[in-house]
Amino acid sequence: MSWWKNILGKGENPTDYETQKKIAVSEDTKKRLTLAKNSKTNKEILFYLAENDPDARVRQAVAKNIESPLQANKFLAIDESIDVRMALAERMVKLLPEISTDKQSRLYAFAVQALGTLALDEVLKIRKSLSSALKDHAYAPPAVALQLAKDIEREVSEPILRMCVTFKDQDLVEILATHPAPWAAEAVAQRSKLSALVSKAVIETGNAMAGKLLLKNKEAEIDETVLQAIVDRAPEFPEWHEPLISRHRLPADMAVQMARYVDARIRQMMLDRGGYDAATIEIVSDATKRRMQMEESLQKSKARNETASQRIKKLYAEGRLSEEVINDALALRDQEFVAGALAVLCGAKASQVAKVFSLRKPKLVCAVCWRAGLSMRFALRLQQEMARIQPAELLYPKGGTDYPMDEKELYWQLELIGIDDK
Repeated sequence: MSWWKNILGKGENPTDYETQKKIAVSEDTKKRLTLAKNSKTNKEILFYLAENDPDARVRQAVAKNIESPLQANKFLAIDESIDVRMALAERMVKLLPEISTDKQSRLYAFAVQALGTLALDEVLKIRKSLSSALKDHAYAPPAVALQLAKDIEREVSEPILRMCVTFKDQDLVEILATHPAPWAAEAVAQRSKLSALVSKAVIETGNAMAGKLLLKNKEAEIDETVLQAIVDRAPEFPEWHEPLISRHRLPADMAVQMARYVDARIRQMMLDRGGYDAATIEIVSDATKRRMQMEESLQKSKARNETASQRIKKLYAEGRLSEEVINDALALRDQEFVAGALAVLCGAKASQVAKVFSLRKPKLVCAVCWRAGLSMRFALRLQQEMARIQPAELLYPKGGTDYPMDEKELYWQLELIGIDDK
């Protein structure tokens, strides 16, 4: 009591409501600050100081006071002083374990509202501090964590995305689909206990580094659905090939699909892992031999100054211009050969096929591939690697193999670019 008397003066009782009221409206900043710091100060007085006190030090003391009413947060969360808002953020985070036991309570609602306001604060320092405090906090309110995760500043968003445990799978899928920064997908890919749903969403972003990080994440669930998504996209991302094969045994059909575009070293890794039936081994081995032969043939053609057009005409005349040959050329990144081969098989001009890929329209790519007599699965690769169509716009095989458009639609697409019916 002697300490209080020294501050307040003789005859003044600090626990007396009337005395506190007088101090709260006085011009004595030192006494108001002492009042704001004391846990025995009446809550109404603390509320008044939070809303009205002209000195930021007093309001900051109220923000730090563990007995301050949460109703005062609405003033403190938008206080003009950064220090006041920072102090409030720190106290709210510390209170979460205690008030989270009843998420339907008004007190919890007041706390979440304040944290939500701070998560949108214009000052980076505050959002960064809040993210750092909540990233590994089991009681982080999902709505607040989600707001921080959507932040465009890496220092705010990345820690929450990588570590916060309060997200639902659908929250992460939404973020992956909408966040503009590539590091967002990379952060999600490194999360522990990643579900297959989210793993697939990571792959669908088309982020090369995120896919690589996912494949190296031992706690990420990668089921056959995810594997198929990876194998479908892997032609675009050679850096995925080794971590995929070294850590996952592909089903036979996926192994065959992948053998069409990976290099000889990766195909040998597939064979060395074993477990495939004789037919699959033969297909993978044949793909290796065929690719080596094509690479050798390409080198000889270059030595003879033979153009891609000349090679295509020769193969076509010999009846050897097949999907496998074009697929091998695509794997070797020989885009001139691929486009020229499609033109020959379609009876079209090379300029017409080039236009198809430059327009980046999935239906046009499918129509040209169909006209050339090639499979829909190959049409998917052409959409990805030649037309560079965004993942959300890709057309996938219907039932795993069929074109997703009827003949009338396919013919109509061909007419759009001036390719006449045979």
